[in-house]
Amino acid sequence: MSHVFPRNSKAPPPMVSRGAGPYLFDAAGKSYLNCGDAAVSCLGHGDAHVTAAIKAQLDEVAFAHTGYFTSAPAEQLADRLVAAAPEGLDRVYFVSGGSEAMEAALKLARQYFIEVGQPERSHVIARRQSYHGNTLGALATGGNAARRAPFDPLLMKVSHVSPCYAYRGQAEGETETQYVDRLIGELEDEVQAVGPDKVMAFVAEPVVGATLGAVPAVGDYFAKVRALCDRHGILLIFDEVMCGMGRTGTLFACEQHGVSPDICAIAKGLGAGYQPIGAMLCSAHIHDTIRDGSGFFQHGHTYLGHPVACAAALAVVERLLDDDVLGRVTPLGDSLHQALTDRFGQHPHVGDIRGVGLFRAIELVQSRETKDPFDPSAKVHARLKAAALEEGLICYPMGGTVDGTRGDHVLLAPPFILKESDVELLADRLDAAVRRVLS
Repeated sequence: MSHVFPRNSKAPPPMVSRGAGPYLFDAAGKSYLNCGDAAVSCLGHGDAHVTAAIKAQLDEVAFAHTGYFTSAPAEQLADRLVAAAPEGLDRVYFVSGGSEAMEAALKLARQYFIEVGQPERSHVIARRQSYHGNTLGALATGGNAARRAPFDPLLMKVSHVSPCYAYRGQAEGETETQYVDRLIGELEDEVQAVGPDKVMAFVAEPVVGATLGAVPAVGDYFAKVRALCDRHGILLIFDEVMCGMGRTGTLFACEQHGVSPDICAIAKGLGAGYQPIGAMLCSAHIHDTIRDGSGFFQHGHTYLGHPVACAAALAVVERLLDDDVLGRVTPLGDSLHQALTDRFGQHPHVGDIRGVGLFRAIELVQSRETKDPFDPSAKVHARLKAAALEEGLICYPMGGTVDGTRGDHVLLAPPFILKESDVELLADRLDAAVRRVLS
């Protein structure tokens, strides 16, 4: 009997034994093409450069508390990230994962307004069908209704507006420009309802990940969001925990919109699974305001800037940029999109095929014509996850796509080291799983 507390006590997982490239193997020797571990394993398993960096750092020093020391890996990684980051981002605060990065972002935004003499600014506006993490502040900010519901009495009040989700949100006969302007109008209305002098931040994923399934914004949506935030003195926080670190074809997803946030959270692909790490980046202005004021960010965790984690992440960034593994993402993403289109483009239960780079998804529907979702009681996403595992594919099916309760999609986030043959194998195994569940 296991004494590990699993995610699902009614469905214990198999034992993983090893990893190699894009594959994981269980204790029985079965292989699984790993394309769904929450967009973490961007370099696959067994990368020699990252492994060597971890071992070398362990030979130097494994841990030093940031209340007393900084470390060379942390300083070097911060330099690399700032050099590659969107304009204005100048400081890096290292944490142990995405939820911690978002929690730090929210607390930094709040402290910033205290430091500048605007303590009345404490309200956050985010978007429905978003996901920003599982700590209480991050969970409150997210718009995933099912994950929020059990903990609602514990959550701070956050406003949620519509996501930029053209497949379901754009009305028939509405142009892309009209749709974007309607969304910006909704956001402006919410700012006015709360009071412009009370809003501290607007939070969004540049490409919505787990809850909606690889949904990119359309048109100049984020440019207009940036302008609205500037107009009202609101901080713009981008959550790139899942969509960042090259997943969409650029190191930061927001690069593709030509928009810089005031604060940005990253994780997952930053450590590529080799070590737990995340980071919160902020502008020089925010950092300098605190430096020249109280001088102390009132936040912290024990494993901030962990030297081994930073050494691993630095090696990951070197692989992405110096070895141009990042350059594989767009062409492989195009191949994956074509393979998905070939298999599912006319499938009666696939309503949308979407995404950017190696961040792709299919949305499953009862009817392509009406876009009606399956009844939640059918548990299509859960059955598909099980069927995919049987076929030797790790993917990321989710329910509640439409409104937190109804709707199903399958998110795909494969390693950047895939071969073309792996792309075809991915599509074949997903096709087989879908047929098992929906035929």
